[in-house]
Amino acid sequence: MNSKWLKILCAAVTLNFVASAVNAETLKVVTDPSFVPFEMMDQKSGKMIGFDMDIIREVADRAGFDINLKTMDFNGIIPALQTGNVDIAIAGITITKEREKIVDFSDPYYDSGLRILVRNGENDIGKLDDLNGKKIGTKIGSTSYDYLTKNLSKNDGVTPYPGSSDMYMALMNHSVDAVLYDAPNVGYFSRTKGKGKVKTVGKLYEGQQYGIALKDGSKWVGPVNKALASIKEDGTYKKIYEKWFGDMPDSM
Repeated sequence: MNSKWLKILCAAVTLNFVASAVNAETLKVVTDPSFVPFEMMDQKSGKMIGFDMDIIREVADRAGFDINLKTMDFNGIIPALQTGNVDIAIAGITITKEREKIVDFSDPYYDSGLRILVRNGENDIGKLDDLNGKKIGTKIGSTSYDYLTKNLSKNDGVTPYPGSSDMYMALMNHSVDAVLYDAPNVGYFSRTKGKGKVKTVGKLYEGQQYGIALKDGSKWVGPVNKALASIKEDGTYKKIYEKWFGDMPDSM
C-alpha cells in the first residue's frame, strides 16, 4: 500500500472514530453521594469519586455511552428508574428478587454482606440476637432495614436514616446502640472517621451482590455486562478494587 492510500485510510479511521464519539448516546446515571468509599463527593474538585464511580466510567467507555451523572437519596433511586427519569443507577445496589421485578440488573460486580457497628467499649452486642430490643440505626430503603425488621423479634427500635453519615452520627451521639449496614461502608467508616470511636463486631449477615441497575427493558444490559467482563479479564477491576479496599480476595 503506497503512502497516499495509507494516509487516506488513516484519515477515514480517524473520522469514523470521531463520528462515533460525537454520536455516543448520553445516559442519565444516578448515584447516592453518601455511600463511601463507593461514591462520595471530592470536596476539592467537586467531582464524584469512589469505587462505583471508577467502575461506571470504565464501563461507559467500553460500552460506548456518555454519562450525565446526578445524585439523589438512595430511597429515590429505584423509583427514578421505574419512571424512566434516569437510565442507569450505581450506588452499591443489592440485587434482590423484588427489585428484579421492576428494574434490570447487570451481572454482579461486587460481593458484600451486612455488618454490625457499635461504639468502642460496647461488650454486650456481638451478634444479631443481641440487637433485639435495642435502638438500631440503618438506612432508609436499604436491604439492611428489611433484614432487621424481618429477623428481629423486637424490632420497634429499628430507626432508618436518610444517609449513612446520619446513622453513624447517631451511634456516636448515643442516639442508637448499634448500626447494621453494608459491610464495606461500615468497615470504611470504622477505619477512617470513626477510628478509635467505633468497631465492627460479629460475622457477615445475608451475603449480597451489588449490580448496576438499569431501567426495565434497557438495551444497555448486554453492553454493560460485556464491559464488566472485560474489565475483570484484563485486570482493570483488580486495580480499581485495590485502590479503594486494599488486597482483593481470590474469590472476587
